[in-house]
Amino acid sequence: MAKKSSIEKNDRRRELAKQYSAKRTKLKAVANNESLTLEERFQARLKLAELPRNSSPTRIRNRCEVTGRPRGVYRKLKMSRIALRELGHLGLIPGLVKSSW
Repeated sequence: MAKKSSIEKNDRRRELAKQYSAKRTKLKAVANNESLTLEERFQARLKLAELPRNSSPTRIRNRCEVTGRPRGVYRKLKMSRIALRELGHLGLIPGLVKSSW
């Protein structure tokens, strides 16, 4: 189980990214628009830099929904490989069969 603080920090990052997503996309569109003047683009970059760092979606870490583990997480299931195996052994995941040979 991951520390509660790291899980909460990641949740705050998700909320900030959601909150600032529209503003961030508008500023990025202005900053990357080559038909505008260099000054306008530079001003957009400065405003983008003023936004909170944790509002960037690249700072969000994929974590297991069950344990909070940051590594070995299947995106589709939002679950780590270890939690998937444990729940699969208990028969709690439909369609997952324990292999044996």
